[in-house]
Amino acid sequence: MSRANLGKDPDDVAAMFDGVARRYDIVNDLLSLGRTKAWRRAATKIIAPTPGMKILDIAAGPGSSSEPLFKAGASVLSTDFSEGMLAQGRKARPYLSFSKADALNLPFEADSFEVTTISFGLRNTVDYPKALAEALRVTKSGGRMVIVEFSHPTWRPFRILYMSYLMRALPAIARKTASNPDAYIYLAESIRAWPDQKGLATAMQGAGWSSVTWKNLTFGVVAVHSGIKG
Repeated sequence: MSRANLGKDPDDVAAMFDGVARRYDIVNDLLSLGRTKAWRRAATKIIAPTPGMKILDIAAGPGSSSEPLFKAGASVLSTDFSEGMLAQGRKARPYLSFSKADALNLPFEADSFEVTTISFGLRNTVDYPKALAEALRVTKSGGRMVIVEFSHPTWRPFRILYMSYLMRALPAIARKTASNPDAYIYLAESIRAWPDQKGLATAMQGAGWSSVTWKNLTFGVVAVHSGIKG
């Protein structure tokens, strides 16, 4: 898969992530110009994990998003639909609990988790409104969903520069560093096709989440959306 669209084939997406799993964390840090860890710290602060809190981390990949939640004492279940990502996660972070799960058909009972979260994975689902509804189903009443996702920079001159980086510099860097550079070209294009901050907030509300807010990181390169299950 080399061209992004919002009608993605799940098998293609899973195979793509299988292929980049081994170096996923390293290449992401490089391509984000070292901002990945700062974004995860900001998201962790918003989630505010506490000992014993039941958290479902959807599309967790090798567990880099789950790790700070686990270290805060939360009970975290890390899920992904890529076998390669799960295998890499179990190897790199054997102390985390990994389970295969499709964001569009979560194998959990309703009202199971205090927090559901997904980092940089929602845009890779074939039907993200359905993924939002599934997350709502398995979240307890009064619980929250926290979404960390690439978004649209709010300052127009920077937005133009950023989009140029995505489509020109990022693929060039990926070709020199990534085992599957086409995967990162796809990721760049998927970011361009993704809704802006208000658009995602509207989709969350449409799926049943209330009190939806977002916080921009790095001038809106990334946004952390939060919603509450009423």
